[in-house]
Amino acid sequence: MAALRSVGKNLLNEVAPHLSNPNLRTTSLIHPSLLISRRGIASKLFVGGLSFYTTEKTLTEAFSQCGQVVEAKIVLDRVSDRSKGFGFVTFASEDEAHKALTEMNGKALHGRVIFVDYAKPQVNFGGGMPIARGPPETKADD
Repeated sequence: MAALRSVGKNLLNEVAPHLSNPNLRTTSLIHPSLLISRRGIASKLFVGGLSFYTTEKTLTEAFSQCGQVVEAKIVLDRVSDRSKGFGFVTFASEDEAHKALTEMNGKALHGRVIFVDYAKPQVNFGGGMPIARGPPETKADD
């Protein structure tokens, strides 16, 4: 534990002088793709009521009028490989996502009225592996 504290102090001592440099304040030492996962919930929107004919490309085009779309994903049914009627749109900033929420909610897209809301965090229910419960119990006749 003491080793971790000393490493943290050394790192802080090396980085602190650069934080006062105005040229380095605007640059990030973290790759932008990593920032998306950190702030993803606030800039990721759920889009419901999509037509089966809506593609990820047309979803991107429709929402790009509100800001920079980083990703547009339509959820597909595994068996039929058709749209389930909803998807997600990720924006570069929270402001753009809020603008898209207010402008696109209730609008028609490919003949269907869509509704837009902030995406909720994904819940992991055990990683998709079934729970082994063992063989069924046999009933004993008395």
